[in-house]
Amino acid sequence: MDEPLSPSPPGLAEIIGRARGREPIRVAVVHPCDELSLRAALDARQAGLIDPILVAPRARLEQAARELGGALEGVQTLDAPHSHAAAEQAVALVRAGGAEALMKGSLHTDELMGAVVAREGLRTSRRVSHCYLLQTPHYPRPFIVTDAAINIAPDLEQKADIIRNAIDLAHAIGVAEPRVAILAAVETVNAAMPATLDAAALCKMADRGQISGALLDGPLAFDNAISIAAARAKGIRSEVAGRADILVVPDLESGNMLAKQLMFLGEAASAGIVLGARVPIILTSRADAYETRMASCALALLLAHHYRSSPP
Repeated sequence: MDEPLSPSPPGLAEIIGRARGREPIRVAVVHPCDELSLRAALDARQAGLIDPILVAPRARLEQAARELGGALEGVQTLDAPHSHAAAEQAVALVRAGGAEALMKGSLHTDELMGAVVAREGLRTSRRVSHCYLLQTPHYPRPFIVTDAAINIAPDLEQKADIIRNAIDLAHAIGVAEPRVAILAAVETVNAAMPATLDAAALCKMADRGQISGALLDGPLAFDNAISIAAARAKGIRSEVAGRADILVVPDLESGNMLAKQLMFLGEAASAGIVLGARVPIILTSRADAYETRMASCALALLLAHHYRSSPP
């Protein structure tokens, strides 16, 4: 008989519901100057997840509000001459304690992240990284894929930070001891395959306490990371194989393809968040559904509350 998976794993709907039961957080929304990004901020406000502060050129913000057929009454705004200044002002607002999260509007991700990682930005000792939280009908609980959006070809120490950030997210959503599968094409260490060497080293780092708060195993191929039957067929016995809560990919390209395959072919619901800065950062895409935007804001809220007791 298969061993049970983690007890009462929270689904995305449950995570959103749990977030709605907490006090909304103040979020600096950077340059929401088109209908989609402004609607996302206002929808999250209406859902009781965030108290937005809109940082943008006032004229463009008001134009976007008119296109939505609504007004900005009751919503705090900060005037900024352009998107670059909006990013800097939003970061300064967070540094001053005026907001507990950032949310990307209609500016390029690099422009926002440039302000975050600047010397006077929101850097910590951690590497900044992105996590997708995914839920597919073909797996019994939500799981994290990282990093599929920021770090292109992370080295060993950067991968360690990517894992630490993902563990923080798992803790924030209620997974006390997440199972971390470090992915490669094979489940054996091969000197010609750097991803397998990194996976083995990361597991030894966990053994020595350099990475804590989770169970790590790797290298693991995707099938034996998420399928107990596949793991057993290959003779793999571990607490992680077939039960992963976190999938750590070798690089951005493999992670991005994996996440999007799951979303578009595997019917996965998704949310996304950036960790490793002083506050969570909500990165939304123009292609994101309403549910994805709300789930991403819910993650930011849960992380912000988690950071109050366990800062990054």
